[in-house]
Amino acid sequence: MMQAAAIVLDLDGTLLNSNKEVSPRNLRAVRQCRERNIPVIIATARPPRAIMQLLPAELLDLGIMIYYNGALVVSERLEMHEHFPLDPLLLGELIAYLESCECMPQISVEASDKWYSNKELDYSALIKVHERPALLSLEELASLAASKLLVTNFSAVDELVNQYGKRANILHTDAGQLVQIMSIQATKEQALMMVCSRLNITAEQIIVFGDDYNDLGLFRICGYPIAMGNAIRELQEIAYKVTDTNDNDGVALVLEQLLLEAEVS
Repeated sequence: MMQAAAIVLDLDGTLLNSNKEVSPRNLRAVRQCRERNIPVIIATARPPRAIMQLLPAELLDLGIMIYYNGALVVSERLEMHEHFPLDPLLLGELIAYLESCECMPQISVEASDKWYSNKELDYSALIKVHERPALLSLEELASLAASKLLVTNFSAVDELVNQYGKRANILHTDAGQLVQIMSIQATKEQALMMVCSRLNITAEQIIVFGDDYNDLGLFRICGYPIAMGNAIRELQEIAYKVTDTNDNDGVALVLEQLLLEAEVS
């Protein structure tokens, strides 16, 4: 029987369905967990402004948010506002490296909850948010306090990891379509450990839901990792349980069982 001191929810491919919505059943299950005073933590690759668009109003005050794969941790309740930007020198080096690649990748930067690029980009099909980045020169991009560097149209991921994998957190997600580069200090699991310290709980007491490579670290430290039915194989292989897909209320199925067991006990 699972006994959760907290619940961690990824968004895309997990709490959100393919239409980037929280289903009524998932919403009800999360709300019931909050009514039982179980902390619910969002851990996402998304920026704060996207969460304002994607989450229903009653989930916007969950109280503990991990953004940008751990580069930003915000909680008024816990008096937390921790930011781990990419080192400026490393950011400039990465941008120069990517610009020199023959495959001509598309580069953009997230900084201060805004999106920037040196070119016109349209990621609406990929991230399901209709937004275009503000245009800056490469030099201006390199000067930002970047929470995350985003790269698409890029095939040389292995070479990038070989060169920079010890200096940055590099993730290849979204079915191979997106490369996300953060500070080496910025991971979901490191962010969660800071939250655990404030809540005075251990990761072994936490139920975590996820579907993609940026959730692997969380699955390795949390006591009850739940892989979505649509999750990558690597998550399903180490999961405590594999639930249904994000389009079939996989999160609610597990939370409802958790609540039922709590009532019985």
